[in-house]
Amino acid sequence: MKIVDVKGLVLNETNYSDSSKILNVLTSEYGLIGIISKGCRNLKSKLRGSSRKLVYGTFHFYYKENGLSTLISIDVISDYPKTIMNLERVVYASYLLDLTRQVVKQSKDEAILALLISALEKIENGLSPAVVTNILELKYLDFLGVSPVVTGCAVCGKTTNIVSLSPVSGGFICKDCYQNEGYYSDKAIKLLQMYYYVDLEKITKIDVNPKVNEEINKFLEDYYDRYTGIYLNSKKMLKNVIELK
Repeated sequence: MKIVDVKGLVLNETNYSDSSKILNVLTSEYGLIGIISKGCRNLKSKLRGSSRKLVYGTFHFYYKENGLSTLISIDVISDYPKTIMNLERVVYASYLLDLTRQVVKQSKDEAILALLISALEKIENGLSPAVVTNILELKYLDFLGVSPVVTGCAVCGKTTNIVSLSPVSGGFICKDCYQNEGYYSDKAIKLLQMYYYVDLEKITKIDVNPKVNEEINKFLEDYYDRYTGIYLNSKKMLKNVIELK
């Protein structure tokens, strides 16, 4: 087995034997790979603190193409300390990790890792986790091959008189094609389009009215249910946390 050094992020972890863990690490070079961190659950292990979910760094390991690789060490770039100490942030982050695992099953695009890191950094730096999550959810639809139409009416293609959003029709809906699909405000329509095109890495501040955020979140939830087939337990936990706020 060759020794490789690659940047990656731990999406989830599973206990293995009495003292070890298997880390599922998303890398740009190798995609999602399983790495065994031997003995990391022992109190004196140098790998103990870094062998966990939500650690981003340079991983040094013995690479095995068709099996478990073996971890040597991790140079931690970020372990998102503010996020893991805040219930709301960590639940959003956990949901994004779970969602990413499902997305990379259908796409090997290297841009997925970069987008996820940008989203986690924004949450760590205090931007609204709800807004950041909606932006990433929308961008991930590209990799799933089911992006909504946000340049004109999803039914007829007109770019004028856009009056609402339609999960059923697949995006924007114009006045002539609207058939009581539900109400979405002009602000929600404009923000959804902005979310689709915005460079997540360059966002430094974004304030969204809670009611508008609810509209966008509802559209994306309905859209994911209809077009992706992705159902996550972490999404249910996220809803519970939102309801408690």
